[in-house]
Amino acid sequence: MHADVIVIGGGVAGLTLAAELAAAARVLVLEAEAAVGYHSSGRSAALYEPTYGKPAVRELSIASGEWYHASGLLSPRGLMLLGRDTERDVFEHDLAAMGMERLPLDEAFARVPVLRRDTVTLAGYHGNAWDIDTDRLLQDSVRRIRAAGGTVRLNARVTGMARAADAWQVTVAQERLSAPVLVNAAGAWVNVVAALAGVAGPRFQPYRRSMARLPAPGGQDVSGWPMIFGVGETWYAKPDAGALIVSPAEEHPMDPHDAWADDMVLAEGLARYEAFVTEPVTRVLSNWAGLRTFAPDRVLVIGPDPVAPGFYWQAGQGGYGFQTAPAAARLGADLIIGRAPQVDAGLVAAVSPARFA
Repeated sequence: MHADVIVIGGGVAGLTLAAELAAAARVLVLEAEAAVGYHSSGRSAALYEPTYGKPAVRELSIASGEWYHASGLLSPRGLMLLGRDTERDVFEHDLAAMGMERLPLDEAFARVPVLRRDTVTLAGYHGNAWDIDTDRLLQDSVRRIRAAGGTVRLNARVTGMARAADAWQVTVAQERLSAPVLVNAAGAWVNVVAALAGVAGPRFQPYRRSMARLPAPGGQDVSGWPMIFGVGETWYAKPDAGALIVSPAEEHPMDPHDAWADDMVLAEGLARYEAFVTEPVTRVLSNWAGLRTFAPDRVLVIGPDPVAPGFYWQAGQGGYGFQTAPAAARLGADLIIGRAPQVDAGLVAAVSPARFA
């Protein structure tokens, strides 16, 4: 089978890019698992919060705002920061970094009635944060690809790649596929795919992040609660379908694998959360983990490899994959098709793989 572009990876990066490309090119997406978004994309507590991340990340997030607000994929959430007197310096840093306003404590307790009044002495808030319907975004991308004549293949693990005769030859099982353009959007497996292709590139590092799903504290209606962060991002809690997701917000370096939560790390994170609320954790409904994969500078990597012809990167999304997806996909598609990017040249350079050459 021959395509114009082969995209390796059926997570948010690969699917949104392929959906942007599909109207202008014959696209083939190869996903190793039995479902799209199986790994990190399907395990994300995704929030559209455009002030989160380094400057280039924030630029991509802000550039995604118009698309998201017109998409119907967002619902209001808001973001609250909590701290104690002993954490004042870190609290002030986070408050400024996230563009929050100081929140009167009575208002914080009204918004989240289970907060401990003898613990919470510092609070900040902003409303510029929305839940993302992640599953709908992934499935809408698949529909766009197929409607334009593209293909999304599941259970399609790549076992070999080589550049020959101005095209990439890609082996899946016993089948040989080819395309002049190959996109590495393999998430935590981005280094593995690059090695198969014989491409050096930057060294990406996956980090595990664990999550627990808890019953709503004290039977409260949590649907209107904001997402809550402990200072220094040492834990967070987020309402989800009548329950509460709590994470220790850890970053433990890992090799790429089907991640699972570490019981001790999860327990420590739940204890940090418990210190701020009146309701103890007595039951965990479920738990899981995902791998957040970063480039060395923690900025996304988008564009052509400076050495390997026809090899493109759509990688290093870290914890920002969903919030940057619309603009990152447009930029990746612009660079592959040869259109003038819709973002400024400084941002194109900031995310270019050439910065590691």
